Amino acid sequence: MLAILLAMLDNMIIGTAMPRIVGELGGLDKLSWVVTAYVLGTTISTPIWGKLGDLYGRKTIFLVSIIIFLVGSALSGAAGEIDPASGMNQLIAFRALQGLGAGGLMVGAMAIIGDLVPPRERGKYQGMMAAIMAVAMIAGPLVGGLITDHADWRWAFYVNLPIGGIALFVLATTLHLPKYRTEHRIDWIGAALLSLGVTALVLITTWGGNKYAWDSPEILGMGVAGVVLLGIFLWTQTRVAEPILPLGIFRNRNFSLVSVIGFMVGFAMFGAISFLPLYIQTVQGASATNSGLLLLPMMLGMMVTSIVAGRTITKTGRYRIFPILGGVTLALAMVLLTRLDVDTSITESSIYMVVLGVGMGFLMQTTMLIAQNSVEQKDLGVSSSTATFVRSIGGSFGVSIFGAVFVDRLKDDLGSVMPAGAPGGNMEFNVGGLQPDKLDLLPAPMKEAVLHGIAYATSGLFWWALGFAILVPIAAWFIKEVPLRGGEPTAEGAEARPLVAVE
Repeated sequence: MLAILLAMLDNMIIGTAMPRIVGELGGLDKLSWVVTAYVLGTTISTPIWGKLGDLYGRKTIFLVSIIIFLVGSALSGAAGEIDPASGMNQLIAFRALQGLGAGGLMVGAMAIIGDLVPPRERGKYQGMMAAIMAVAMIAGPLVGGLITDHADWRWAFYVNLPIGGIALFVLATTLHLPKYRTEHRIDWIGAALLSLGVTALVLITTWGGNKYAWDSPEILGMGVAGVVLLGIFLWTQTRVAEPILPLGIFRNRNFSLVSVIGFMVGFAMFGAISFLPLYIQTVQGASATNSGLLLLPMMLGMMVTSIVAGRTITKTGRYRIFPILGGVTLALAMVLLTRLDVDTSITESSIYMVVLGVGMGFLMQTTMLIAQNSVEQKDLGVSSSTATFVRSIGGSFGVSIFGAVFVDRLKDDLGSVMPAGAPGGNMEFNVGGLQPDKLDLLPAPMKEAVLHGIAYATSGLFWWALGFAILVPIAAWFIKEVPLRGGEPTAEGAEARPLVAVE
Protein backbone atom coordinates (compact mmCIF):
# COMPACT_ATOMS: atom_id res chain seq x y z
CA MET A 1 0.00 0.00 0.00
CA LEU A 2 2.98 2.31 0.56
CA ALA A 3 4.16 1.58 -2.97
CA ILE A 4 0.67 2.15 -4.37
CA LEU A 5 0.59 5.48 -2.55
CA LEU A 6 3.94 6.39 -4.11
CA ALA A 7 2.84 5.48 -7.66
CA MET A 8 -0.59 7.10 -7.40
CA LEU A 9 0.74 10.30 -5.83
CA ASP A 10 3.22 10.70 -8.66
CA ASN A 11 0.53 10.35 -11.33
CA MET A 12 -1.79 12.81 -9.62
CA ILE A 13 0.88 15.41 -8.79
CA ILE A 14 2.47 15.39 -12.24
CA GLY A 15 -0.91 15.53 -14.00
CA THR A 16 -1.78 18.82 -12.31
CA ALA A 17 1.68 20.32 -12.81
CA MET A 18 2.09 19.16 -16.41
CA PRO A 19 0.75 22.27 -18.20
CA ARG A 20 3.30 24.44 -16.37
CA ILE A 21 6.14 21.96 -16.91
CA VAL A 22 5.73 21.58 -20.66
CA GLY A 23 5.04 25.28 -21.04
CA GLU A 24 8.38 26.16 -19.45
CA LEU A 25 10.54 23.44 -20.99
CA GLY A 26 9.22 23.14 -24.49
CA GLY A 27 5.52 23.49 -25.10
CA LEU A 28 2.12 22.01 -25.31
CA ASP A 29 2.91 20.07 -28.47
CA LYS A 30 5.26 17.85 -26.43
CA LEU A 31 2.85 17.13 -23.58
CA SER A 32 2.00 13.72 -25.02
CA TRP A 33 5.73 12.87 -25.22
CA VAL A 34 6.24 13.49 -21.49
CA VAL A 35 3.26 11.26 -20.68
CA THR A 36 4.03 8.68 -23.38
CA ALA A 37 7.63 8.20 -22.22
CA TYR A 38 6.46 7.36 -18.71
CA VAL A 39 3.62 5.09 -19.83
CA LEU A 40 5.83 3.36 -22.40
CA GLY A 41 8.51 2.70 -19.78
CA THR A 42 5.84 1.21 -17.53
CA THR A 43 4.37 -0.84 -20.37
CA ILE A 44 7.53 -2.52 -21.59
CA SER A 45 8.81 -3.27 -18.09
CA THR A 46 5.62 -4.61 -16.49
CA PRO A 47 5.81 -8.21 -17.78
CA ILE A 48 9.52 -8.28 -16.96
CA TRP A 49 8.93 -7.22 -13.35
CA GLY A 50 6.20 -9.83 -12.96
CA LYS A 51 8.42 -12.61 -14.25
CA LEU A 52 11.42 -11.51 -12.20
CA GLY A 53 9.24 -11.53 -9.10
CA ASP A 54 8.07 -15.06 -9.86
CA LEU A 55 11.64 -16.26 -10.33
CA TYR A 56 13.74 -14.37 -7.78
CA GLY A 57 11.26 -13.45 -5.06
CA ARG A 58 8.86 -10.54 -5.02
CA LYS A 59 10.38 -8.62 -2.13
CA THR A 60 13.84 -8.11 -3.63
CA ILE A 61 12.47 -7.24 -7.06
CA PHE A 62 9.89 -4.94 -5.48
CA LEU A 63 12.59 -2.98 -3.64
CA VAL A 64 14.70 -2.69 -6.81
CA SER A 65 11.75 -1.26 -8.75
CA ILE A 66 11.19 1.38 -6.05
CA ILE A 67 14.87 2.41 -6.18
CA ILE A 68 14.75 2.80 -9.98
CA PHE A 69 11.56 4.84 -9.66
CA LEU A 70 13.19 7.18 -7.13
CA VAL A 71 16.30 7.64 -9.27
CA GLY A 72 14.08 8.53 -12.23
CA SER A 73 12.14 10.98 -10.05
CA ALA A 74 15.31 12.75 -8.90
CA LEU A 75 16.66 13.03 -12.45
CA SER A 76 13.29 14.26 -13.80
CA GLY A 77 13.29 17.02 -11.19
CA ALA A 78 16.77 18.07 -12.32
CA ALA A 79 15.94 18.09 -16.06
CA GLY A 80 17.21 21.20 -17.79
CA GLU A 81 19.18 22.52 -14.82
CA ILE A 82 22.56 22.25 -16.57
CA ASP A 83 21.47 22.55 -20.20
CA PRO A 84 18.09 24.32 -20.45
CA ALA A 85 18.06 23.98 -24.24
CA SER A 86 17.73 20.20 -23.96
CA GLY A 87 15.55 20.26 -20.85
CA MET A 88 12.50 18.73 -22.55
CA ASN A 89 14.51 15.90 -24.09
CA GLN A 90 16.08 15.19 -20.70
CA LEU A 91 12.70 15.16 -19.00
CA ILE A 92 11.30 12.73 -21.57
CA ALA A 93 14.27 10.37 -21.09
CA PHE A 94 14.16 10.55 -17.29
CA ARG A 95 10.39 10.04 -17.27
CA ALA A 96 10.98 6.85 -19.26
CA LEU A 97 13.42 5.69 -16.56
CA GLN A 98 10.88 6.58 -13.89
CA GLY A 99 8.30 4.57 -15.81
CA LEU A 100 10.59 1.53 -15.84
CA GLY A 101 10.54 1.57 -12.05
CA ALA A 102 6.83 2.33 -11.86
CA GLY A 103 6.13 -0.83 -13.86
CA GLY A 104 7.27 -2.83 -10.84
CA LEU A 105 5.35 -0.82 -8.24
CA MET A 106 1.76 -1.64 -9.10
CA VAL A 107 2.34 -5.17 -10.41
CA GLY A 108 4.54 -5.98 -7.41
CA ALA A 109 1.93 -4.72 -4.97
CA MET A 110 -0.86 -6.63 -6.69
CA ALA A 111 1.15 -9.86 -6.85
CA ILE A 112 2.13 -9.58 -3.16
CA ILE A 113 -1.54 -9.15 -2.20
CA GLY A 114 -2.27 -12.19 -4.37
CA ASP A 115 0.37 -14.22 -2.51
CA LEU A 116 -0.94 -13.30 0.93
CA VAL A 117 -4.71 -13.18 0.43
CA PRO A 118 -7.01 -15.73 -1.31
CA PRO A 119 -9.33 -14.29 -4.00
CA ARG A 120 -12.53 -14.72 -1.97
CA GLU A 121 -11.10 -12.48 0.78
CA ARG A 122 -9.42 -10.05 -1.58
CA GLY A 123 -12.45 -7.78 -1.87
CA LYS A 124 -11.80 -6.49 1.67
CA TYR A 125 -8.28 -5.56 0.68
CA GLN A 126 -9.59 -3.89 -2.46
CA GLY A 127 -11.45 -1.54 -0.13
CA MET A 128 -8.22 -0.81 1.76
CA MET A 129 -6.34 -0.17 -1.48
CA ALA A 130 -9.18 2.02 -2.68
CA ALA A 131 -8.85 4.04 0.51
CA ILE A 132 -5.10 4.57 0.06
CA MET A 133 -5.71 5.42 -3.60
CA ALA A 134 -8.30 7.95 -2.47
CA VAL A 135 -5.74 9.57 -0.17
CA ALA A 136 -3.33 9.82 -3.11
CA MET A 137 -6.02 11.02 -5.49
CA ILE A 138 -7.20 13.73 -3.13
CA ALA A 139 -3.78 14.80 -1.88
CA GLY A 140 -1.96 14.45 -5.23
CA PRO A 141 -3.77 17.13 -7.26
CA LEU A 142 -3.73 19.50 -4.28
CA VAL A 143 -0.02 19.00 -3.65
CA GLY A 144 0.72 19.27 -7.37
CA GLY A 145 -1.30 22.46 -7.63
CA LEU A 146 0.31 24.02 -4.57
CA ILE A 147 3.78 23.14 -5.82
CA THR A 148 3.02 24.55 -9.25
CA ASP A 149 1.47 27.77 -7.93
CA HIS A 150 3.81 28.50 -5.02
CA ALA A 151 7.08 26.62 -5.64
CA ASP A 152 9.28 25.31 -8.43
CA TRP A 153 7.56 22.59 -10.48
CA ARG A 154 10.65 20.41 -9.89
CA TRP A 155 9.33 19.62 -6.43
CA ALA A 156 6.53 17.72 -8.11
CA PHE A 157 9.22 15.08 -8.69
CA TYR A 158 11.37 15.61 -5.59
CA VAL A 159 8.39 15.01 -3.29
CA ASN A 160 8.61 11.32 -4.23
CA LEU A 161 11.98 10.93 -2.52
CA PRO A 162 10.97 11.11 1.18
CA ILE A 163 7.86 8.98 0.57
CA GLY A 164 9.94 6.43 -1.32
CA GLY A 165 12.56 6.40 1.42
CA ILE A 166 9.91 5.56 4.02
CA ALA A 167 8.47 2.85 1.78
CA LEU A 168 11.91 1.28 1.26
CA PHE A 169 12.65 1.23 5.01
CA VAL A 170 9.28 -0.23 6.02
CA LEU A 171 9.27 -2.86 3.27
CA ALA A 172 12.87 -3.91 3.90
CA THR A 173 12.30 -4.38 7.63
CA THR A 174 8.74 -5.66 7.91
CA LEU A 175 7.66 -7.47 4.72
CA HIS A 176 7.96 -11.28 4.92
CA LEU A 177 6.85 -13.36 1.96
CA PRO A 178 7.03 -17.04 1.00
CA LYS A 179 10.04 -17.82 -1.15
CA TYR A 180 9.88 -20.69 -3.59
CA ARG A 181 12.55 -22.80 -5.26
CA THR A 182 12.43 -22.02 -8.98
CA GLU A 183 14.77 -22.61 -11.91
CA HIS A 184 15.93 -19.12 -12.89
CA ARG A 185 15.71 -18.48 -16.62
CA ILE A 186 14.92 -15.02 -17.93
CA ASP A 187 13.74 -14.60 -21.49
CA TRP A 188 15.84 -11.53 -22.23
CA ILE A 189 15.49 -11.97 -25.99
CA GLY A 190 11.71 -12.00 -25.66
CA ALA A 191 11.83 -8.95 -23.41
CA ALA A 192 13.95 -7.07 -25.97
CA LEU A 193 11.69 -8.05 -28.88
CA LEU A 194 8.58 -7.00 -26.96
CA SER A 195 10.10 -3.66 -25.93
CA LEU A 196 11.30 -2.78 -29.43
CA GLY A 197 8.07 -3.89 -31.10
CA VAL A 198 5.81 -1.91 -28.76
CA THR A 199 8.09 1.13 -28.97
CA ALA A 200 7.95 1.09 -32.78
CA LEU A 201 4.14 0.98 -32.81
CA VAL A 202 3.81 3.72 -30.20
CA LEU A 203 6.18 5.94 -32.19
CA ILE A 204 3.91 5.48 -35.20
CA THR A 205 0.94 6.82 -33.28
CA THR A 206 3.04 9.67 -31.87
CA TRP A 207 4.77 10.77 -35.08
CA GLY A 208 2.21 9.79 -37.72
CA GLY A 209 0.55 12.82 -39.28
CA ASN A 210 2.63 15.12 -37.07
CA LYS A 211 6.37 14.83 -37.53
CA TYR A 212 6.06 12.53 -40.55
CA ALA A 213 3.29 11.91 -43.07
CA TRP A 214 1.36 8.68 -42.58
CA ASP A 215 2.65 7.34 -45.91
CA SER A 216 6.26 8.41 -45.30
CA PRO A 217 9.07 5.82 -45.39
CA GLU A 218 9.75 6.44 -41.68
CA ILE A 219 6.19 5.61 -40.56
CA LEU A 220 5.81 2.67 -42.95
CA GLY A 221 9.21 1.34 -41.90
CA MET A 222 8.35 1.50 -38.21
CA GLY A 223 5.03 -0.21 -38.90
CA VAL A 224 6.74 -3.10 -40.65
CA ALA A 225 9.41 -3.29 -37.94
CA GLY A 226 6.82 -3.31 -35.16
CA VAL A 227 4.72 -6.07 -36.72
CA VAL A 228 7.78 -8.22 -37.53
CA LEU A 229 9.32 -7.79 -34.08
CA LEU A 230 6.07 -8.65 -32.29
CA GLY A 231 5.52 -11.61 -34.62
CA ILE A 232 8.98 -12.97 -33.77
CA PHE A 233 8.26 -12.31 -30.09
CA LEU A 234 5.08 -14.42 -30.18
CA TRP A 235 6.97 -17.18 -31.99
CA THR A 236 9.74 -17.24 -29.39
CA GLN A 237 7.25 -17.37 -26.51
CA THR A 238 6.14 -20.83 -27.62
CA ARG A 239 9.71 -22.15 -27.61
CA VAL A 240 11.55 -20.82 -24.56
CA ALA A 241 11.58 -22.54 -21.17
CA GLU A 242 10.58 -19.44 -19.18
CA PRO A 243 8.58 -17.13 -21.52
CA ILE A 244 8.25 -13.55 -20.42
CA LEU A 245 4.58 -13.72 -21.46
CA PRO A 246 3.23 -17.30 -21.26
CA LEU A 247 0.68 -17.49 -24.06
CA GLY A 248 -1.04 -20.44 -22.39
CA ILE A 249 -2.79 -18.18 -19.89
CA PHE A 250 -4.77 -16.65 -22.76
CA ARG A 251 -6.50 -20.00 -23.29
CA ASN A 252 -8.56 -19.08 -20.25
CA ARG A 253 -11.61 -17.20 -21.56
CA ASN A 254 -11.98 -14.95 -18.56
CA PHE A 255 -8.33 -13.94 -18.63
CA SER A 256 -8.47 -13.13 -22.33
CA LEU A 257 -11.65 -11.09 -21.89
CA VAL A 258 -10.32 -9.00 -19.00
CA SER A 259 -7.14 -8.44 -21.02
CA VAL A 260 -9.25 -7.01 -23.86
CA ILE A 261 -11.19 -4.92 -21.33
CA GLY A 262 -7.95 -3.70 -19.76
CA PHE A 263 -6.62 -2.54 -23.14
CA MET A 264 -9.83 -0.68 -23.96
CA VAL A 265 -10.02 0.93 -20.53
CA GLY A 266 -6.37 2.00 -20.72
CA PHE A 267 -6.84 3.48 -24.18
CA ALA A 268 -10.02 5.37 -23.38
CA MET A 269 -9.19 6.46 -19.84
CA PHE A 270 -5.48 7.30 -19.82
CA GLY A 271 -5.54 8.72 -23.32
CA ALA A 272 -8.42 11.09 -22.71
CA ILE A 273 -8.05 12.22 -19.09
CA SER A 274 -4.41 13.21 -19.62
CA PHE A 275 -5.75 16.40 -21.19
CA LEU A 276 -8.42 17.27 -18.60
CA PRO A 277 -6.06 19.34 -16.36
CA LEU A 278 -5.08 21.41 -19.39
CA TYR A 279 -8.73 22.12 -20.22
CA ILE A 280 -9.51 23.03 -16.61
CA GLN A 281 -6.53 25.38 -16.27
CA THR A 282 -6.94 27.13 -19.62
CA VAL A 283 -10.57 27.13 -20.72
CA GLN A 284 -12.12 27.17 -17.24
CA GLY A 285 -9.40 29.48 -15.92
CA ALA A 286 -8.55 27.53 -12.78
CA SER A 287 -5.20 27.82 -11.06
CA ALA A 288 -3.11 24.67 -10.78
CA THR A 289 -4.26 24.25 -7.17
CA ASN A 290 -7.92 24.70 -8.06
CA SER A 291 -7.61 22.38 -11.04
CA GLY A 292 -6.54 19.71 -8.56
CA LEU A 293 -9.66 20.41 -6.52
CA LEU A 294 -11.80 20.18 -9.64
CA LEU A 295 -10.51 16.66 -10.32
CA LEU A 296 -11.73 15.50 -6.90
CA PRO A 297 -15.25 14.53 -8.10
CA MET A 298 -13.72 11.92 -10.40
CA MET A 299 -11.46 10.62 -7.61
CA LEU A 300 -14.28 10.43 -5.07
CA GLY A 301 -16.53 8.63 -7.56
CA MET A 302 -13.84 6.05 -8.14
CA MET A 303 -13.09 5.64 -4.41
CA VAL A 304 -16.68 5.09 -3.29
CA THR A 305 -17.44 2.69 -6.13
CA SER A 306 -14.26 0.66 -5.53
CA ILE A 307 -15.05 0.25 -1.83
CA VAL A 308 -18.66 -0.78 -2.47
CA ALA A 309 -17.68 -3.21 -5.24
CA GLY A 310 -14.90 -4.76 -3.12
CA ARG A 311 -17.13 -5.33 -0.10
CA THR A 312 -19.93 -6.72 -2.24
CA ILE A 313 -17.58 -9.19 -3.92
CA THR A 314 -16.25 -10.36 -0.55
CA LYS A 315 -19.77 -10.82 0.80
CA THR A 316 -21.35 -12.52 -2.20
CA GLY A 317 -18.42 -13.98 -4.15
CA ARG A 318 -20.00 -12.63 -7.33
CA TYR A 319 -18.24 -10.18 -9.61
CA ARG A 320 -19.44 -10.46 -13.23
CA ILE A 321 -21.91 -7.59 -12.97
CA PHE A 322 -19.26 -5.02 -12.02
CA PRO A 323 -17.23 -4.87 -15.25
CA ILE A 324 -20.51 -4.73 -17.19
CA LEU A 325 -21.74 -1.79 -15.11
CA GLY A 326 -18.30 -0.20 -15.33
CA GLY A 327 -18.22 -0.43 -19.11
CA VAL A 328 -21.69 1.08 -19.53
CA THR A 329 -20.86 3.90 -17.11
CA LEU A 330 -17.49 4.55 -18.78
CA ALA A 331 -19.17 4.86 -22.19
CA LEU A 332 -21.78 7.22 -20.74
CA ALA A 333 -19.00 9.36 -19.26
CA MET A 334 -17.30 9.63 -22.63
CA VAL A 335 -20.56 10.77 -24.24
CA LEU A 336 -21.00 13.43 -21.57
CA LEU A 337 -17.40 14.65 -21.89
CA THR A 338 -17.82 15.22 -25.63
CA ARG A 339 -20.07 18.14 -24.57
CA LEU A 340 -17.16 20.13 -23.11
CA ASP A 341 -16.83 23.58 -24.67
CA VAL A 342 -15.83 27.12 -23.70
CA ASP A 343 -19.16 27.69 -21.92
CA THR A 344 -19.23 24.47 -19.88
CA SER A 345 -19.60 25.35 -16.21
CA ILE A 346 -17.45 23.85 -13.48
CA THR A 347 -20.52 22.20 -11.96
CA GLU A 348 -21.41 20.55 -15.26
CA SER A 349 -17.91 19.24 -15.92
CA SER A 350 -17.69 17.98 -12.31
CA ILE A 351 -20.84 15.89 -12.85
CA TYR A 352 -19.29 14.41 -15.98
CA MET A 353 -16.14 13.51 -14.06
CA VAL A 354 -18.12 11.86 -11.25
CA VAL A 355 -19.65 9.54 -13.85
CA LEU A 356 -16.17 8.80 -15.22
CA GLY A 357 -14.88 8.01 -11.72
CA VAL A 358 -17.76 5.62 -11.05
CA GLY A 359 -16.98 3.71 -14.24
CA MET A 360 -13.31 3.49 -13.34
CA GLY A 361 -14.17 2.29 -9.81
CA PHE A 362 -16.21 -0.62 -11.14
CA LEU A 363 -13.46 -1.69 -13.53
CA MET A 364 -9.94 -1.06 -12.23
CA GLN A 365 -9.53 -3.58 -9.41
CA THR A 366 -12.33 -5.97 -10.37
CA THR A 367 -10.59 -6.83 -13.63
CA MET A 368 -7.34 -7.50 -11.74
CA LEU A 369 -9.21 -9.81 -9.35
CA ILE A 370 -10.72 -11.76 -12.26
CA ALA A 371 -7.31 -12.05 -13.93
CA GLN A 372 -5.68 -13.42 -10.78
CA ASN A 373 -8.53 -15.85 -10.13
CA SER A 374 -8.22 -17.22 -13.68
CA VAL A 375 -4.73 -18.72 -13.28
CA GLU A 376 -2.90 -21.09 -10.97
CA GLN A 377 -1.10 -19.66 -7.94
CA LYS A 378 2.29 -20.31 -9.55
CA ASP A 379 1.37 -17.93 -12.41
CA LEU A 380 0.05 -15.21 -10.13
CA GLY A 381 2.91 -12.80 -10.80
CA VAL A 382 2.77 -13.14 -14.56
CA SER A 383 -1.04 -12.85 -14.58
CA SER A 384 -0.83 -9.63 -12.55
CA SER A 385 1.89 -8.22 -14.79
CA THR A 386 0.09 -9.22 -17.99
CA ALA A 387 -3.17 -7.63 -16.86
CA THR A 388 -1.28 -4.45 -15.94
CA PHE A 389 0.71 -4.67 -19.19
CA VAL A 390 -2.29 -4.73 -21.52
CA ARG A 391 -3.87 -1.81 -19.65
CA SER A 392 -0.60 0.13 -19.88
CA ILE A 393 -0.12 -0.60 -23.57
CA GLY A 394 -3.65 0.63 -24.18
CA GLY A 395 -2.72 3.78 -22.29
CA SER A 396 0.48 4.12 -24.34
CA PHE A 397 -1.42 4.06 -27.61
CA GLY A 398 -4.18 6.23 -26.20
CA VAL A 399 -1.88 8.97 -24.94
CA SER A 400 0.18 9.07 -28.13
CA ILE A 401 -2.79 8.96 -30.53
CA PHE A 402 -4.79 11.48 -28.53
CA GLY A 403 -1.76 13.76 -28.29
CA ALA A 404 -1.46 13.83 -32.08
CA VAL A 405 -5.21 14.26 -32.52
CA PHE A 406 -5.30 17.07 -29.94
CA VAL A 407 -2.56 19.09 -31.63
CA ASP A 408 -4.07 18.55 -35.11
CA ARG A 409 -7.57 19.59 -33.99
CA LEU A 410 -6.19 22.61 -32.14
CA LYS A 411 -4.21 23.81 -35.15
CA ASP A 412 -7.15 23.24 -37.50
CA ASP A 413 -9.49 25.16 -35.26
CA LEU A 414 -7.04 28.02 -34.77
CA GLY A 415 -6.60 28.24 -38.50
CA SER A 416 -10.35 28.62 -39.02
CA VAL A 417 -11.34 30.93 -36.13
CA MET A 418 -8.21 33.01 -35.42
CA PRO A 419 -8.88 36.68 -36.20
CA ALA A 420 -7.66 37.96 -39.56
CA GLY A 421 -4.01 38.94 -39.47
CA ALA A 422 -3.26 36.86 -36.38
CA PRO A 423 -0.40 34.35 -36.52
CA GLY A 424 -2.82 31.43 -36.20
CA GLY A 425 -4.48 32.39 -39.45
CA ASN A 426 -1.25 31.49 -41.22
CA MET A 427 -0.90 28.28 -39.18
CA GLU A 428 2.22 29.65 -37.54
CA PHE A 429 0.70 30.09 -34.10
CA ASN A 430 3.17 28.61 -31.59
CA VAL A 431 1.10 25.83 -30.08
CA GLY A 432 4.17 24.69 -28.19
CA GLY A 433 4.45 28.02 -26.41
CA LEU A 434 0.99 27.97 -24.84
CA GLN A 435 1.06 28.32 -21.05
CA PRO A 436 -2.10 28.72 -18.95
CA ASP A 437 -0.75 31.68 -16.99
CA LYS A 438 0.31 33.53 -20.18
CA LEU A 439 -3.03 33.47 -21.98
CA ASP A 440 -4.15 36.73 -20.36
CA LEU A 441 -1.29 38.49 -22.15
CA LEU A 442 -2.89 37.77 -25.53
CA PRO A 443 -5.27 40.25 -27.19
CA ALA A 444 -8.89 39.42 -26.34
CA PRO A 445 -9.89 38.10 -29.81
CA MET A 446 -6.81 35.88 -29.98
CA LYS A 447 -7.31 34.57 -26.44
CA GLU A 448 -10.94 33.72 -27.26
CA ALA A 449 -9.81 31.83 -30.35
CA VAL A 450 -7.20 29.87 -28.40
CA LEU A 451 -9.68 28.88 -25.68
CA HIS A 452 -12.17 27.78 -28.32
CA GLY A 453 -9.48 25.70 -29.99
CA ILE A 454 -8.45 23.96 -26.76
CA ALA A 455 -12.08 23.19 -25.88
CA TYR A 456 -12.73 21.90 -29.40
CA ALA A 457 -9.61 19.73 -29.35
CA THR A 458 -10.36 18.33 -25.87
CA SER A 459 -13.99 17.41 -26.53
CA GLY A 460 -12.99 15.68 -29.76
CA LEU A 461 -10.72 13.29 -27.87
CA PHE A 462 -13.68 11.79 -26.05
CA TRP A 463 -15.36 10.81 -29.31
CA TRP A 464 -12.31 8.68 -30.00
CA ALA A 465 -12.38 7.31 -26.47
CA LEU A 466 -16.08 6.45 -26.80
CA GLY A 467 -15.37 4.04 -29.66
CA PHE A 468 -13.17 1.99 -27.36
CA ALA A 469 -15.29 2.39 -24.23
CA ILE A 470 -18.33 0.86 -25.98
CA LEU A 471 -16.40 -2.39 -26.44
CA VAL A 472 -15.87 -2.79 -22.66
CA PRO A 473 -19.41 -3.85 -21.63
CA ILE A 474 -19.67 -6.03 -24.74
CA ALA A 475 -16.56 -7.99 -23.75
CA ALA A 476 -17.60 -8.05 -20.08
CA TRP A 477 -20.94 -9.63 -20.98
CA PHE A 478 -19.13 -12.86 -22.00
CA ILE A 479 -17.21 -13.24 -18.71
CA LYS A 480 -18.08 -16.50 -16.97
CA GLU A 481 -18.56 -16.23 -13.21
CA VAL A 482 -16.04 -18.72 -11.78
CA PRO A 483 -16.16 -19.17 -7.97
CA LEU A 484 -13.43 -17.23 -6.23
CA ARG A 485 -10.76 -19.32 -4.58
CA GLY A 486 -10.78 -19.33 -0.79
CA GLY A 487 -8.84 -20.97 2.00
CA GLU A 488 -5.39 -20.26 3.30
CA PRO A 489 -3.13 -18.64 0.71
CA THR A 490 -0.05 -20.35 2.02
CA ALA A 491 -1.63 -23.77 1.67
CA GLU A 492 -2.76 -22.95 -1.86
CA GLY A 493 0.66 -21.69 -2.74
CA ALA A 494 2.25 -24.81 -1.23
CA GLU A 495 0.20 -26.97 -3.58
CA ALA A 496 1.58 -25.06 -6.54
CA ARG A 497 5.25 -24.92 -5.53
CA PRO A 498 7.24 -26.27 -2.54
CA LEU A 499 7.74 -23.68 0.21
CA VAL A 500 11.40 -23.73 1.23
CA ALA A 501 12.15 -20.44 2.96
CA VAL A 502 10.82 -17.08 4.06
CA GLU A 503 12.14 -14.01 2.28
